[in-house]
Amino acid sequence: MVVTQLESSLMPRTAIVADTDPARLSNTSAVLAGAGFSVTEAADHKSLTALLDAHNPSLVVVDRSLAGPQVAAPLLVLIDLADGLDSEGARYMGMADYIAKPVCPQELVHRAQTLIRRAAQRNEARESAERLRGRLRSVSAAVRATQDPQLISEHLVNGFGETFGADRVLFATFDDNRVPRITAQWHRANLLPIPDGLGVHEHAAYQVANRLWADAEVLAVDDHFNHEVTPDETNLEAWTEQMRPWASAWVPVGEGDSPFGVIWIAQLDEPRVWTRAEISLIQHVAGNVAYGLIQSHLMSAQKQVVKQLQQLDQAKTDFLATVNHELRTPLTSISAYLDMIQDGAGGPVPPEVGRMLDIIVRNSERLRRLIEDMLTVSRQDYEGTSLHLAHVGLGNTLRIVTVALRPLAELRDVTIDLELADDGPVIIADEVQLEQVFTNLVSNAIKFTPGGGRIVVSSSAEPLPDGAPGVIVRVADSGVGIPADEIPHLFTRFFRASNATSSAVPGSGLGLAIAHDIVNRHCGQIDVASELGSGTTIAVRLPAAGR
Repeated sequence: MVVTQLESSLMPRTAIVADTDPARLSNTSAVLAGAGFSVTEAADHKSLTALLDAHNPSLVVVDRSLAGPQVAAPLLVLIDLADGLDSEGARYMGMADYIAKPVCPQELVHRAQTLIRRAAQRNEARESAERLRGRLRSVSAAVRATQDPQLISEHLVNGFGETFGADRVLFATFDDNRVPRITAQWHRANLLPIPDGLGVHEHAAYQVANRLWADAEVLAVDDHFNHEVTPDETNLEAWTEQMRPWASAWVPVGEGDSPFGVIWIAQLDEPRVWTRAEISLIQHVAGNVAYGLIQSHLMSAQKQVVKQLQQLDQAKTDFLATVNHELRTPLTSISAYLDMIQDGAGGPVPPEVGRMLDIIVRNSERLRRLIEDMLTVSRQDYEGTSLHLAHVGLGNTLRIVTVALRPLAELRDVTIDLELADDGPVIIADEVQLEQVFTNLVSNAIKFTPGGGRIVVSSSAEPLPDGAPGVIVRVADSGVGIPADEIPHLFTRFFRASNATSSAVPGSGLGLAIAHDIVNRHCGQIDVASELGSGTTIAVRLPAAGR
C-alpha cells in the first residue's frame, strides 16, 4: 500500500509528549505543533498514564526515563546515545522507533510522520485481511451448505472471482476416484469462457499441482512477464501463454498424499501482489472444498449402492413370489390327486401303497409349509409393519392352534396340554399373524420332543419389563433342548441348531425367524430358556389391550 501526500495530510495527528525536562518537553511539543499535530503534554508517569487512559493519540513521544506504560499508538522514545539501547530493551519499552537527544526538529517531524503512515498501513492491512476473511467465510459457508459437487465448485469459482477482483477463475478436478470429474469457471463480464478447461494440458497441470501439494505451497506469480519458469512449469507454460495472464495463482486441491484438482486465479491487465494472508485464506477455502467434494462423492456412491441393493432385493422378492406361485400351482394339483387316491376315487388302495402315499402326503405338506414360509419372509421384507389390528381373545387363538396340531403330535406320541385361566386375556393384535407365531412354536416343539414327551401351552397376565400391563404365552416341551451357545442365533433366518441337523429333524430354519419378526412388530418380546436333554421353554410377551 502506498500512502499519497494527500492521504498523509488527512491522517489524524494527535500526539502525547512526555518528558521530565520542562525545556525539552516544551521544545518537542512546539516542533510537533508546528507540523500540524494537536499535542498534549505530561511531565511525569502519573500524568502520562492518565492521558493514555483518556485519549487515543496517533503518536506518543516520551523521554526514556518515562517509557514503560503499555501504549497502543506508535511509541517514539527520546534517548541519549551514550546510554546505549539494545533490541531487548527496545522490546521491553514497546518502542516503535527512537531519536537521539538533543532532538533535530526536521528529524523529529520525519520520524513522527513515518510512524503514523506505517501504523495506517498496518491498520489498513488488518482491516483488508478481515474483510477478506469475511468474504471467504461466506464462500466456505456456501460450500458446506450443499452436497452437490457442481454447486460446490460454482460457489468456489464465483466466490474467488468476486472476492479477489479476478478476471478469470478456473477449477478442475483430475481423473481421480475420490471425486467426480468437474470443470467450473468464472470470468469477467466482457470475457468468453475457456472452451476446454485444462484440455490436453491436464497432465502438465497435475504435475505442477502434485509438486505444490507435496510442498504445501501455492504457485503465486505477481508478474508473468518477469517470472522465471521452473522446470516442472515448462509443460504448463503453453496453456498459460494461451490464457495470457499478467498475474496468477495455482492452488492444489486434494486430500492425503496427493491432489485431485487445481484452482487457477488470473489477473489479465496488470500485475498483482499475492499477500501471505490471501494465500493462507485461499488454501483454507480449498481445504473446505476438498472435504465437501469427497463427502458428497462418498454419499453419492453410498446412495448408488443402496439403490442397487434395493433393486436386487426387489428382484429377489419378485423372484420368490414367482417361484412360490409356480411351485404352489403343481403342488396343489398333486395334493388334490393324493387326497382322491386315498379316498378310493381310483379304486381300493393296497396297504403297502397306502403307506407309500402317507409318506408322499407328509413330504408334500413339508414342501407346502416351506413355500409358505419363504413367501412370508418375502412379504415381511417389503410390507414392514402392515398389521390388521383388532381385539383378539388369546385363549381362543391358542385353542385353534393346539387343536390343529394335536393330530400331528399324536402321530409322534407327544401330548399337548393347554392351560388357560378362564378364556385367557384379550390383546390388540393381528390374529392371523399371531396364529402363525404360535403354530410355528408348537410345531417346533413337536418336532424336537421324543415319543412319550409332553408339551404345555399356557398363558397368563404378567406385567411387561417396563411395568405396563401385559400377557405371556409359554410353550414348554420336554424335548432334546438347545445348546446354550446356539440360543442367540435361533431367530436368524435359515439357522438350525446342531442337534437338529445331526438328528435329521426336518425344517427350513425360517419358522422361528418369522415368529420373532411378527412378535417384534406387535411391540412384544420373545425369549428362550433351554437345557440340553431337559427341554425348551419359549416365552412370548405381548402388550395387553388398553395399554
